[in-house]
Amino acid sequence: MATARGSRYLLTIGRWRRSFGIAPQFRALAALVPGVSHVDNTSDFLGKRPHRRHPGILQLSCVRLPQALADAAQLLLLEGARPNMEKQVQALTNYLWSRHLPVEPEELQRRAVLLEKKILENADSCQTEKHHEEVLRALRRTTYHWQELSYNEGLSLVYMAARLDGGFAAVSRAFHEIQARLPEFQPQTLMDFGSGTGSVTWAAHSTWGQSLREYMCVDSSAAMLELAEKLLKGGSGSGMPCVPGVFFRQFLPVSPKVQFDVVVAAFSLSELPSKASCTDVVQTLWRKTGRFLVLVENGTKAGHSLLMDARDVVLNGKEKSPLDPRPGFVFAPCPHELPCPQLTASKPLACSLSQAYHPIPFSWNKKPKEEKFSLVILARGSPEEAKRWPRITQPVLKRPRHVHCHLCCPDGRMQHAVVTARRHGRDLYRCARVSSWGDLLPVITPSELPPSPAQDAPES
Repeated sequence: MATARGSRYLLTIGRWRRSFGIAPQFRALAALVPGVSHVDNTSDFLGKRPHRRHPGILQLSCVRLPQALADAAQLLLLEGARPNMEKQVQALTNYLWSRHLPVEPEELQRRAVLLEKKILENADSCQTEKHHEEVLRALRRTTYHWQELSYNEGLSLVYMAARLDGGFAAVSRAFHEIQARLPEFQPQTLMDFGSGTGSVTWAAHSTWGQSLREYMCVDSSAAMLELAEKLLKGGSGSGMPCVPGVFFRQFLPVSPKVQFDVVVAAFSLSELPSKASCTDVVQTLWRKTGRFLVLVENGTKAGHSLLMDARDVVLNGKEKSPLDPRPGFVFAPCPHELPCPQLTASKPLACSLSQAYHPIPFSWNKKPKEEKFSLVILARGSPEEAKRWPRITQPVLKRPRHVHCHLCCPDGRMQHAVVTARRHGRDLYRCARVSSWGDLLPVITPSELPPSPAQDAPES
């Protein structure tokens, strides 16, 4: 039975059947977002801009690699041509996408105890001596075997062909969100942990090239660092770098006084062998963060879960940076610091975004692609500094005279909102209709509205 509060937002099925003809499977979901019913009209948030450019629009058009980077990548692949390159690229792509998180020792011990108990219950006296071997064999069959990839010169080249363009697209989308919401933010320093082929440097230069003066690329693989440097120099080891101020090193800066305006870890936390090592790295990266910590992983359940753990490490951490004691908050994509509703749902889903991009133009790689990725941007300061509008978490369904939006709301809940001009006003309806997956919907709760004169007047 719906609560008294919830009943105010439920739409009469008969009215929707007569007016809009919504399919039966959508009727139960045809509810408004609780407590959210207004466009952010406390200020002239649209100005003279059309609805299709409302301030919650964060989508990027199809991303294309900088021409200098695409040319350098093609040159390096021609020089280091490998047999069956297309098959190797596809195999590595599939492996990275299907990769699970490493099994923790505690979980492995728990599984071993359960298997041993089960085997002993069914074992004869003559089989008791061999039950340890049976447990080990069963563990090998049922446990995911996580392996650390060793990026030598050959594998680094395959990785570049497989992930340079998609990684550039995902990070470009992350940087675009910061730039679109805080155009006054002009970073001067950036650190990229697990820099790989250097796509983060190129994306940052495309976004903030006028202000960035130092890029610190950290990667444990010497072959990757050499490849990234060649890409910066047009595919050779002797040319002038296309992006000035880039430095390479294999280890994180030790000094606690070294901070960067933007710190990035893109597709690198999943390369760490355990949860403990991931926690240590995230804590270190946060201490070195001056303003924004950008974490990106594959848009899978494993990638999303990894980012939510990293998010909790920062939000629940008690340690303070000696240079900046301000606490952290979630800048994107969550409009709250509460537990992720997609993980706590009965059927957990990965919270992900999608970005279209033009791949490196190989003979097998010509059509535009979509990069599906999970993202967390953590910032120093107060949550009040960021607009807490609901985030659209799935493709928007546009129907005659109504729009379906799946939203992650500031109260920490997921909602399926059906927005109409009649119930919500023309502005909100048109803003919803032009919004896309990953955008923010500019709505506020009634409690955020300015008080009316009648409410301010003293009682007589």
